[in-house]
Formats: sequence, C-alpha cells, structure tokens
Amino acid sequence: MKNLLTNGLLGLVLIIIATVGFTANSVAQSTSSSTEMEWVKGIKDPNAGYRGWIHGISPPGDSTAAAAADTGIDAQINAVTAPLAAFIGKVVFFKVPLFGAQLPLVVLWLVIGSVFFTIYTRFIGLRAFKHAIELVRGDYSDPNSHGEVSHFQALATAVSGTVGIGNIGGVAVAVTVGGPGATFWLIMAGVLGMSTKFVECTLGVKYRTENPDGSVSGGPMYYLRKGFAELGMEGFGRFMGMFYAIGIFIGALGIGNMFQSNQAYVQLNNVTGGALDGLGWLVGIIMAAIVFAVIIGGIKSIARVTEKIVPFMAGFYCLFALIVIAMNITAVPEAIANIFTGAFTGEGVAGGALGALIIGFQRAVFSNEAGIGSASIAHSAVKTNEPVTEGVVSVLEPFIDTIVICTITALVIGTSAVADPNFAGDAKGIAMTSAAFEAKLSWFPIPLAFAGMMFAFSTMISWSYYGLKGWTYMFGESDLGQTIYKVIYCIFVALGCMVSLGPILDISDALVFLICVPNILGLYFLAPIVKREMDSYFARIKSGEIKRFRNS
Repeated sequence: MKNLLTNGLLGLVLIIIATVGFTANSVAQSTSSSTEMEWVKGIKDPNAGYRGWIHGISPPGDSTAAAAADTGIDAQINAVTAPLAAFIGKVVFFKVPLFGAQLPLVVLWLVIGSVFFTIYTRFIGLRAFKHAIELVRGDYSDPNSHGEVSHFQALATAVSGTVGIGNIGGVAVAVTVGGPGATFWLIMAGVLGMSTKFVECTLGVKYRTENPDGSVSGGPMYYLRKGFAELGMEGFGRFMGMFYAIGIFIGALGIGNMFQSNQAYVQLNNVTGGALDGLGWLVGIIMAAIVFAVIIGGIKSIARVTEKIVPFMAGFYCLFALIVIAMNITAVPEAIANIFTGAFTGEGVAGGALGALIIGFQRAVFSNEAGIGSASIAHSAVKTNEPVTEGVVSVLEPFIDTIVICTITALVIGTSAVADPNFAGDAKGIAMTSAAFEAKLSWFPIPLAFAGMMFAFSTMISWSYYGLKGWTYMFGESDLGQTIYKVIYCIFVALGCMVSLGPILDISDALVFLICVPNILGLYFLAPIVKREMDSYFARIKSGEIKRFRNS
C-alpha cells in the first residue's frame, strides 16, 4: 500500500512538473519594469489577502511570472486551485473584528499557547538564557552523545529557516499598519515565543527516532504519534502525526521554497535594473543547482552551510542597520518613545493600541514560527542525550529572529521616519526598509538586495530538511526516496523563478499555519512530560551530576 501511494504521488508530482516546465519558457516573457509594484497585501485594506501578513511582501505584480499569469498552463492551474485556496485561507486565517482591529484566530491560538507555556515553565526563556549560550559554546557537549549536528549547527539551521524576507519587509508592514507601537508587542511576542520553542524542541529530541545508519528523524509528527500513544490515544496520535507530515511537506514546497526563490529572483532582477527580465528560467536553474549541492548531503551538509551563512548574513544586516541608527542618533529617543506610547495609547492605523498589539503579535508569530513546530525538526538532529538541552538552546531562536533582527529593522524605519517623515514616499514593505537605508547610505539597496537573497537561500535549504522529514515520515527512510524528494524540491526551486502559481502558494501558506493546531494541542497534552524533564535536568545541573566538558 505504501509503495502504491508513493508511486501515485510521485507520478502526480512529476506530471505537474513536466506540464508546468513545458510552458515555462512561454511564461517567462520580458515586461516593463516601470509598472508600479504592489509589494504589500493589506496596506490599503488590512483585510485583503493574508500572505502579506505572513511574509511582509507578496510577489510583485510586474515580475516576469506574474505578468504572464493570465495565460499559459499556470493560469489554468490557478483557475482550478483558486477556489480551494480561498476556502482554506478563509478557514485557517479566519478573522473576527475586535474594537476596530481584525484578529486572526490562528494568531490567538498561538499567542494563548505561548502565554500558557511561559507561565507553565516559569519563564524558561529568561531563566535559561545564560545556560543556552553555554550549551551553544559546547560547554556541556558530550562527544559520545547520539545525533548528527552540534548545538550551534542545529540552532543555525533553525534560525536560517525563520530569518527571511519577512524580517526586512514584514516589519515595515507591521509598522505601517499598526504604528510604531506594534514594535513593542512584536518584542513581547518574541519573549513569549521562547517558551513555546523550548517545549516543542525538548519534545522533538525526546521522541526522535534513531535510524540504523546513525541519522535521526524528529519533529511534531514523531512526538504527536509517540506522545499520544503513551497517553493511550495511539490512533489519534497517528492521525495527528500524519496530518502534520502532509502539511509540512506541502508547506515546504511553497512557503519555504517557491516563494523564497521567487523573491530572490525579484531582488536580483531589481538590483540589476531589470537585466534579468525573461531569464527567470536561467536564474531558477542556477539557484536549484546550488540548493541541490547543499541539501544532497543531508542535515550535516545543510548545517555546515548554515553555521557559516547565518552568523554572516545576520551580522552583515545588523551592522549596517546599527550604522543607520547611529547616523539618526538624534532621532532615537523620539523613535523609542513612539514605540511605547503607540503600544498603549497609540494611533496605529488599524485600531489604535489594540491594533498595534494584534499586528505586532501576528508579525512576531509569523516570523519566528513559535508554535508551528517546524524548528523542532532541525533541533531534533542535535548531538545530545538530554532532550532539555536543545529545548534550552532553542530559546535563542526567537531572541535572534524577533527581538534582535526585527527590532533593529523597526528602529531603522522608526528613526528614519522621525528624521524625515516622508523618507519612504509611497514605498511599502521591503521597499520601505530599503528607502530607510538609502536615506543615509545611498548605495545600500544593492547590499540589502544581497542580504535579501541570502535570507531567501538560507530559508530554502532549511525548509528542504523540514519537507524531507515530512516525506520520510510518510514514505520511509530509503535513500532512493530521499533523493527523489530532493530532486523534486529543487525542481520547485526553479519553478518559483519561472511561473506564478498564487493559489498553490496560498494553500501552502495556509497549511503551514493550520498545522499549528495539532502541534499546540499536542504541546498542551505533553507539557507535564516536558516539565518533569526540565526539573530533573536543572536539578542534576545544580547537583553537579551533569558535568561540563569544556570550561568557559
């Protein structure tokens, strides 16, 4: 039965790929670069479209792919899938009006969970922050531990999957719609998300499966199935695990792949002045080849790349952001004051202070993915015999992604707005962030485009692993099956630069956030197990039973 399902799925995917690929060249036609780009969904109407809330930007209306979206095979695919995408989107991102603001229930589900886990674990994200740094440095790394990558490599891989285009453009969306006060709530959501990450990544290691070849497989699909089985709900756990695996697999092809490659191509084309119009197929093939060269070696190869690229790209972006903030130093006090006053008494565009809260929280949860469970897949590969250690390390992820990078972006925009309220003109999303840098560093749009491409590339290679583990959970761990998946994944990397499949991406986006429902539900049921592991671990640290392997 499993072989039948595998062959059927592969056949369907390959047919779609062959059909879309056959028309890729006809779709990739040159268009005028003078057309105004609509970078952000939801700026003029916050209720229109949800991908803008997730990523901060949407594929530009004048991109090569979008220009030809009305003709060709991709238009036919869009016509077929659009009703399904609309239905799934309305269900997953259903909103209720609240004092003039629109509250997506999926955000409420994630935020309530993060508040609960923060209280339940006694603010583990703050208490264990120093120990997390010790673990990342390798102070407690037992060389005989099972696993595939170090604590630092696991963290870098997970961070590369969350730090992306949304950190540059999405913050501008939040500030534009929610006002400066959205930044305060974005930071608060990042603090709360640290506890959710701790719970899901601890469970990821505890319930991971060690394969005969020494590799490991973990993540929500495993702790949902095994954890519920321990609670006497084996059938329910199997269903939840399979549901999650399907969602993360499809989501990886869209939100973690096609959208990222599309945006990398757009950034590259913009910085070259439209010189790559009509060459999306070439950029896609080159990008796919680079991604394949990294992911073919599995998590160890991915981790070797992310441990180098993540510190570089984060440091590169933050360095120049801090330079811009320093150049606007006289505007910093007012910009910070605007953040606090806007958070509680604000004049945010969407519903005042409450709108700022909602928009800040949803930007944060869409950015750091706390509660989605995806990061626990990468963290599960760590070399450790103590599940709590990786839970502790994972608290650094929302700190880096949301509290540091997103906040620095907000300050770049905030100080620029104080210095010159008209600095951005009509620019939106990532174009607004670019304008803030350009106001002080006229040449910076080129390095910013480079940073955007790096963010997109790092997200693609990390999400390839998330999708792979969903695939192997469904179809087994065979080498041939994994290679087939990696080839398919890289074909979708190339397609992201060549075709416009909006509804397909909409379905992918929605599924990624739909899987937070079984994930958070599972975390509630399994939280007592995490708490016992946590109390035992820190008691053994205090007593000296757990030894240091490296003196700091």
